Amino acid sequence: QVQLVESGGGLVQSGGSLRLSCAASGISFISYNMAWYRQAPGKQRDLVADIRRGGGTNYADSVKGRFTISRDNAKNTVYLQMNSLKPEDTAVYYCKARAVGPEYWGQGTQVTVSS
Repeated sequence: QVQLVESGGGLVQSGGSLRLSCAASGISFISYNMAWYRQAPGKQRDLVADIRRGGGTNYADSVKGRFTISRDNAKNTVYLQMNSLKPEDTAVYYCKARAVGPEYWGQGTQVTVSS
């Protein structure tokens, strides 16, 4: 059974930092491209950052220079370090695993940034 479990969300003031984690089980983690998405109320789910099997990364323009995605293949975990947070970063953050075949999503973790 595949599970992606996000953690690390919470309430933080504008300018603060959070680190999200997504622990994967039931998949060959090293074979998967991993990504973080976010969805604010009433809006679509958007890509925040992704990291490929080989370590290459990609970021949404809105988070470049502030967020860093990384992975630890020994721990089957992907991280999202979020610095200089802004109120517009408030959303539910989801982890996704994708390879050839089905993709898998976590349940999400809430991030709220107060002004």
